Amino acid sequence: MKKILLGAIAVLALAGIGIWQFSAPFKAAPDVTFTSLTGERITTRDLRGKVVLVKFWATSCVTCIAQMPDTIKYYNELSPKGFETIAVAMQYDPPNYVKNYAETRQLPFKVAIDAQGEIAKAFGDVRLTPTAFLIDKEGHIIKRYLGNYDKEAFLSIVNKALAS
Repeated sequence: MKKILLGAIAVLALAGIGIWQFSAPFKAAPDVTFTSLTGERITTRDLRGKVVLVKFWATSCVTCIAQMPDTIKYYNELSPKGFETIAVAMQYDPPNYVKNYAETRQLPFKVAIDAQGEIAKAFGDVRLTPTAFLIDKEGHIIKRYLGNYDKEAFLSIVNKALAS
């Protein structure tokens, strides 16, 4: 009887958490300024009206590099519909490596270097790569990705956000 009671309490607690998570409003993206490799300064406020993928990565991150062709593909396909990508190189990544990678791969989206680690801190103290945040047109984080992700689910969420 005691096990059944504890099980019932656990189920109710988890159900309550699930309801809270889905009914809570999305968290606003932090107000940060990205400085691209070309010196362009872009704020999260400047990106309102677009669906934005902010992707923290490093040239030494095998998964990051493996994901880059898909990141390029999605940007090229979806940017005409209002999709933006900003690839934020981690503080420890040598700037000349980042610049070389971006140039030799002809990355079509903005690449920024988080030289002081301030952008990573603002997004919840990001330390692991790849970590990405999908931000809706109103500036709310609608999804956080860590490591590999389901490509079909990602595209579904992006397309829904673009349609809204």
